[in-house]
Amino acid sequence: MDVLWDVLWGVWNGVTSFGLLILHVFDIWERYPVYNVGRDGGWYQFGFILGVSMMGGGGGGGAMRHRNRSR
Repeated sequence: MDVLWDVLWGVWNGVTSFGLLILHVFDIWERYPVYNVGRDGGWYQFGFILGVSMMGGGGGGGAMRHRNRSR
């Protein structure tokens, strides 16, 4: 069950990372870190990358557009 929580926390922190980064740049919200060092582990990192890629749209869409253009 700890693995599931690590992945979910990683996804949540990945999804909210861009907004928190903007708030940290302007010193608005220093209390919450962008990346939770206390949960640092393989499954948390996997969830974090998954969450960041979900917010960024992933990388597969660009590859599909490029492949369709060359036909």
